[in-house]
Amino acid sequence: MENYILRDENAIYYECGFSCDNVIFITLGSESFFLTDARYVLEAKEYARNCSIIESSDLIKTTKELLKDSKIKKLTFDPNDFTYHIYKTLVEDLDIEFIEELNFSKQKRIIKSDDEIAILSKAAKLGKEGFKYLAKYIRKNGFNQKEQLLYFKAIEKMSQTGKFDLSFEPIVAINENAAKPHALPTKKKLKLNDLLLVDAGIKYKRYCSDRTCTSHVDFETFSFKREQNFKNKKHQKIYDLVYKAQLNAINNARSGMKASQIDALTRDVITKAGYGKYFVHSTGHGVGLDIHEFPFINSKSDVIIEDNMVFTIEPGIYLPNEFGVRIEDTIAMIDGKAVIL
Repeated sequence: MENYILRDENAIYYECGFSCDNVIFITLGSESFFLTDARYVLEAKEYARNCSIIESSDLIKTTKELLKDSKIKKLTFDPNDFTYHIYKTLVEDLDIEFIEELNFSKQKRIIKSDDEIAILSKAAKLGKEGFKYLAKYIRKNGFNQKEQLLYFKAIEKMSQTGKFDLSFEPIVAINENAAKPHALPTKKKLKLNDLLLVDAGIKYKRYCSDRTCTSHVDFETFSFKREQNFKNKKHQKIYDLVYKAQLNAINNARSGMKASQIDALTRDVITKAGYGKYFVHSTGHGVGLDIHEFPFINSKSDVIIEDNMVFTIEPGIYLPNEFGVRIEDTIAMIDGKAVIL
């Protein structure tokens, strides 16, 4: 049995079904301990499964006492979890070998259970509903509104007016602002025949959804559907190319492939059309309790894709000072093939 220590909230939630912003979680063989302060003890006792709850006003001190009593020789930890100061304080005077394992919990979570996929699927459906509410707002009230207001409305509509947490701060970008993959909202106003890119997601039972839509703006029929009819011919050309690249990957991704081969399924289509240098990020990333998890779908990754992995497929083309197009869906590998959640 492995001995390990965790501080990341989502990593701890994965272990016991509860977490908070001041906790240390330790597993020693078959026993687990959830150390937290008085603010969270009642909830921890109610919700945390398969672990002993220990109340402490000094988590590091209590952790050290627990580890000394345990007589263990080795303890695995993720260096991402600890500041240098806390790590130094923790290892001081302990006769234990601390074994660094980068992304310890994310590696563990790379293959999702069927239950997790069901939750992620529900998150994706609720996220899609949020996009519908936002589209309805844009049809009615979007004309001449600033990106900043549309960004605020994306938060309101995606969260269904506060019912759900967001997976991340949405991206709402018009025309040339959409050429920045992670654009910040500006005072730019939405006009007829503009191009609008929205990247947003919600959390359901802590699991994230993630979707990007690029749309043609007219105020009669505006939608975030995949079929888009742009008045601007260049918008349409680039949109069709990105969509073709995305579908190529979704239709041809197979379990057993390397992540880099799935990345090539989008990248090759875009490169062949002469826009390779404008596709500036990887094809996708895992999605789960964290918005960015394993596997990463990029040109360098030798990770073998397996059933029950969940990740995005999101090619994009970004033409500086003109516009950008990204089309993103979250997929699960089921029975060897990619299924859009």
